[in-house]
Amino acid sequence: MRLLLAEDEKSLSRALVKILEHGNYSVDAVYDGQEALEYLDAGNYDGVILDIMMPKTDGLTVLKKIREKGNLIPVLLLTARSEVEDKVKGLDLGANDYLTKPFAPAELLARIRAMTRTQVAQADTEIHVGNITLNTSTYELMGPGGSFRLANKEFQMMEMLMGNQSQMISSERFLDKIWGYDSDAEINVVWVYISYLRKKMNALKADVVIRAARNAGYTLEVIRKEPEQKNRRKKQAADD
Repeated sequence: MRLLLAEDEKSLSRALVKILEHGNYSVDAVYDGQEALEYLDAGNYDGVILDIMMPKTDGLTVLKKIREKGNLIPVLLLTARSEVEDKVKGLDLGANDYLTKPFAPAELLARIRAMTRTQVAQADTEIHVGNITLNTSTYELMGPGGSFRLANKEFQMMEMLMGNQSQMISSERFLDKIWGYDSDAEINVVWVYISYLRKKMNALKADVVIRAARNAGYTLEVIRKEPEQKNRRKKQAADD
């Protein structure tokens, strides 16, 4: 899951990026409201964290412009202000939640999970495909052969594949969604992480495979096993 963080205090921004990346999020950090708007126009994000007091364009103005464009992306406001009026104004403009500084890292992560959670997934933290399960709270990938706790980018790739089963996901989309559109990462890094996931799925004895299509991308498919009766008929025909 990819987030945009707009916080002008650079030391705090760096700390928040570390917290979010440890929580298995990909993060693009910007330091003023105008830059936040430019990134939102150019990028594809699952959520935005906006500091209210920012140079050039403040967080509330950024929020207002986002909503005026019809963009319903989840927005969490960060504020040093404790006045009820400011919080009410932010919520009235369309913020999903707010957090008053200082705050605990665990609370930040919990609020982000809450605001980005879809209605369908609210009661379920697990994604099932074939005989494997991905727990989106513990980042564990489980199957008949055991379980693995996935690293940050492995988890995000697996979440995209399992959440879009049978849909082709291009390498460019992985790069944009997980590494960020202004990242220096090259296209072959996607293949490297796909290789990591395939090895883990093989160890888990998964009946699911990651298929690759040249110049198209990757898709997750369940291996269809032939019915036992059909197999017996084939064996009998071979014996005859």
